[in-house]
Amino acid sequence: MDKIKKLLVTGLGTGYLPLAPGSWGSAAVMGVFLAVGWLTCGNAYWLGGVMLAIAAAAGSACVALGEFAERALGGKDPDRCTIDEFAGQAITYLLLPAGGGPHDWLVAAGVGFLAFRALDVIKPPPANTFEKLSAGWGVLMDDVVAGVYANVLCQLLLRFWLLKAG
Repeated sequence: MDKIKKLLVTGLGTGYLPLAPGSWGSAAVMGVFLAVGWLTCGNAYWLGGVMLAIAAAAGSACVALGEFAERALGGKDPDRCTIDEFAGQAITYLLLPAGGGPHDWLVAAGVGFLAFRALDVIKPPPANTFEKLSAGWGVLMDDVVAGVYANVLCQLLLRFWLLKAG
């Protein structure tokens, strides 16, 4: 059972990848975003539904297994725990304008990835204060806030600048 829990909290093993495990966790969600965009021709309902499902499932797993993650992987919000990045990155992609074609999916995916990773690392207030919450909530909530910030930033960039230029 511990192996399954470790697989979940490490974002299906992305937490074991070298250098920046959080970026690998975010990249996995970006891959799902691109795959769903391609398979559904950018259908906003499918993209939104899949990203919402990932955010809800990853967030629930993070809260439920937060104490286990800290015990098994060592320390508060351990780097190898990337399920929180799954939730935050999926929140970033919620309802982004990406239905115009493959160019728009790629732009939205790239901008969303970069925005979330930057805001997850910087942790502007109040994201930085949420890390102090206990166990799974502390692991999760800073990424949720970073995801919300990244989503707002992407909405502005994509709707009013990047996709208008294309």
